[in-house]
Amino acid sequence: MTKRTRRPSETIGLNRRQLMKAAGSTAALLAAAKLNFPAGAFAQDAGPEVKGAKLGFIALTDATPLFVAKEKGIFAKYGMPDVEVQKQASWGTTRDNLVLGSEGNGIDGAHILTPMPYLISAGKVTQNNQPTPMYILARLNLNGQCISVAKEYADLKVGIDTAPFKTALEKKKTSGKSVKAAMTFPGGTHDLWIRYWLAAGGIDPDKDIETIVVPPPQMVANMKVGTMDCFCVCEPWNLQLIHQEIGYTAITTGELWDKHPEKSFGMRAAWVDKYPKAAKALLMAVMEAQQWSEKVENREEAAVICAKRQWINCPVEDITDRMKGKFDYGTGRIVDNSPQQMRFWKDQASYPFQSHDLWFLTEDIRWGKYEANFDTKALIAKVNREDMWRDAAKTLGVATADVPAFTSRGKETFFDGKVFDPENPAAYLKSLAIKRVEV
Repeated sequence: MTKRTRRPSETIGLNRRQLMKAAGSTAALLAAAKLNFPAGAFAQDAGPEVKGAKLGFIALTDATPLFVAKEKGIFAKYGMPDVEVQKQASWGTTRDNLVLGSEGNGIDGAHILTPMPYLISAGKVTQNNQPTPMYILARLNLNGQCISVAKEYADLKVGIDTAPFKTALEKKKTSGKSVKAAMTFPGGTHDLWIRYWLAAGGIDPDKDIETIVVPPPQMVANMKVGTMDCFCVCEPWNLQLIHQEIGYTAITTGELWDKHPEKSFGMRAAWVDKYPKAAKALLMAVMEAQQWSEKVENREEAAVICAKRQWINCPVEDITDRMKGKFDYGTGRIVDNSPQQMRFWKDQASYPFQSHDLWFLTEDIRWGKYEANFDTKALIAKVNREDMWRDAAKTLGVATADVPAFTSRGKETFFDGKVFDPENPAAYLKSLAIKRVEV
């Protein structure tokens, strides 16, 4: 077949049409990209310094924003396609890998218990008490944890009031058996929730019961063999406990403190300082994932994502109900659309209030993790990066109503009537009957 050669006029005409069509397509592509990428992402000098980071997580539903940001391509959308979201075996492993950093085959940041970046930065839980400076860039969620009780106490239907539980524990101890409460990391949120709950009912968590550390994914198996009498952890392990008929939910932690802060998005300070644009990109991706996760219409899909093998790796039935706000306590009590369900964005869930960080530090002083005269204000100034959150919110165009006017949420009231005033944490400590510190 003879190959036809176009005349110059034909070639020019064809190219002109192609160019016009290509120009139109490019314009449409750029317009779409502007809607999907942060302002200036295409400018060579405005994009992230690196394309990836290593982020850790524990198999819990409050890590949902990290799962979603990876699954939905949101990290990639903000110029961070090479982000790795890596499962950690325990909070102790998370700590160790943060100390190492990715350059030492560890991680750069994590879904983390809010007190941990403080404990790590202060060298309170690290080898040889060597500090590794950390930043909190955002809160990942409010509420959503539970305290569960073993089936042997089914007749008590333990709830907010732990007085009947105290009597049962004393009886068990008298018979020569040990009584144990499990949490996930000393000084972490679960430790503080279960200590508050026990102490409010007159149970000293250091003297009347033994407090032990169990990684979240191992809680149910340990309860099954009788390792502990009660535990505090996030989902899906509380609902799984009920599905396996091993125990029941006593309370959701939102019943202790409504709209309480829980996990945070924490990063090594050295990494953020070295790659500030990349850190902002990660933060914006997490915040967008939080907004997606908050929507009612997305909760079922969020549960399916969480259940996947690379994330939590459990039956989706152990996640769905509580992700959607339905709480079957396993005692005959069922609450639909619970006001204490996990929040990822609503009620300013993403913003890291400094007053909340102060409460965690104050509670850790209460239980002897810090000295009584520890300078909490100075540490919060170093660790809490709410300024970065505000900057990211501005770039994202976050609604004014979702951006707090102040770094403090003000006074907080707990289920037992105790009030935490961030202007006077010493008065709060003084009001508590059971503590390890003199005020």
